[in-house]
Amino acid sequence: MSIKELSLEAIRDLAKNVMVANGCDAANAEALADIIYRAERDGSHSHGLFRVPGYVKALRSGKVDGKAKPTIKYLTPAIIQVDGHGCFAPLAQAVGLPALAEATEKIGIAALSLIGVHHFAALWPETEFLADRGLVGIACTAYMPSVAPAGATEALFGTNPLSFAWPRPGHNPVVYDMATASMAMGDVQIAARDGRDVPLGTGLDADGKLTTDPAAIAKGVLLPFGGYKGSAIALMVELLAAGMTGEQFSFEARENDNKDGGPPRGGEMIIGMSPALIAGDGWQDHVEGFMQKMTKIDGVRMPGERRHKNRLDKGPRQINVELIETINGLL
Repeated sequence: MSIKELSLEAIRDLAKNVMVANGCDAANAEALADIIYRAERDGSHSHGLFRVPGYVKALRSGKVDGKAKPTIKYLTPAIIQVDGHGCFAPLAQAVGLPALAEATEKIGIAALSLIGVHHFAALWPETEFLADRGLVGIACTAYMPSVAPAGATEALFGTNPLSFAWPRPGHNPVVYDMATASMAMGDVQIAARDGRDVPLGTGLDADGKLTTDPAAIAKGVLLPFGGYKGSAIALMVELLAAGMTGEQFSFEARENDNKDGGPPRGGEMIIGMSPALIAGDGWQDHVEGFMQKMTKIDGVRMPGERRHKNRLDKGPRQINVELIETINGLL
């Protein structure tokens, strides 16, 4: 695999320029460029520049409105709904997250429902936004079917990621973002591109057989992590991200999608909680005692630790040359 070094600013500029060239206004382009920049900065390669061709496909087909302006509605003081009106999710998040944080700080617990959006990015930026403000965050979203429920060989669930973040004043927050599939589809696609096998149990080929070939899995189905346990969590995500928001379940997203290769329309649920209001005074010291106990155990790495370490590096990032050439061809 040939690589080329790009500065972080060059990554942001490339992402923004290609979005503007394909119909995004400044607000939409900047929101997308920022999320792509942060993914590459933190080493989340499957959600960085790798996603740009899919964004462009959705813009060119007209499925996504690159000039959409999300609107916000307070269903109750603690329940907020943002309608993206067909935009990519990052702009809707930029509108809704400050309102969610404010409501959570006042009330103790609040929920943000995103509808009419196309989610194609990592989930940790949403929950980390809340943790940076002393709040706990939970976020989840569904996608088109690519994961078979435990015991089955037919896809019904999306990779259905779930993110959680806990604030640690004076320290980096605890943040994780995981697919409920055994592996995120983006990582499977990158493994296929780079000619690498994936662990047995990641997925099945088109004949329903276990395989380590990521290209064969891309034509078959992924499996949930942990068998029936991961399958149950994937079900929970479907119900929260679609049942609770009123948006499309994964199977409905596939049925209604134009199959342009870009992300389908769907929903996202983000929940904020205030430990200061719920747990009360002294919550930081109580929790920090537990965190210190955990980190002193040999071999323990706190969720999000590697990502936070990566972002301290302000230098250039190594990007696949073929990917850069593909993106430049979209300008």
